[in-house]
Amino acid sequence: MIPRAKITDGVWARLIAAARKADGGGAEFAPSGFATRVVALAWERPMQIGFLFERFALRAVGASCLLAALSVASNFTFSAAMSDDELGLPADAVSVVFDLAD
Repeated sequence: MIPRAKITDGVWARLIAAARKADGGGAEFAPSGFATRVVALAWERPMQIGFLFERFALRAVGASCLLAALSVASNFTFSAAMSDDELGLPADAVSVVFDLAD
């Protein structure tokens, strides 16, 4: 259930409008599931272009995170399998600087 403080006038107006649109059937008592239909109509949001963009943006973020994790993992396994000599890295940076000074 939604806390009373979070219900705004706009939500309440949509709920009342949905209750007016719902088919009551003309019976004295509301049919089974009537309240559920009214609430479902009130909380229904129309499809918007922004919503479609958000959906694809979240998928793109997920795909990029997966790609980043895979690239880090493959780089780590590649560099862990090779020694420093095979990677072309000097053994000691200080010795390289002294060699350049000579």
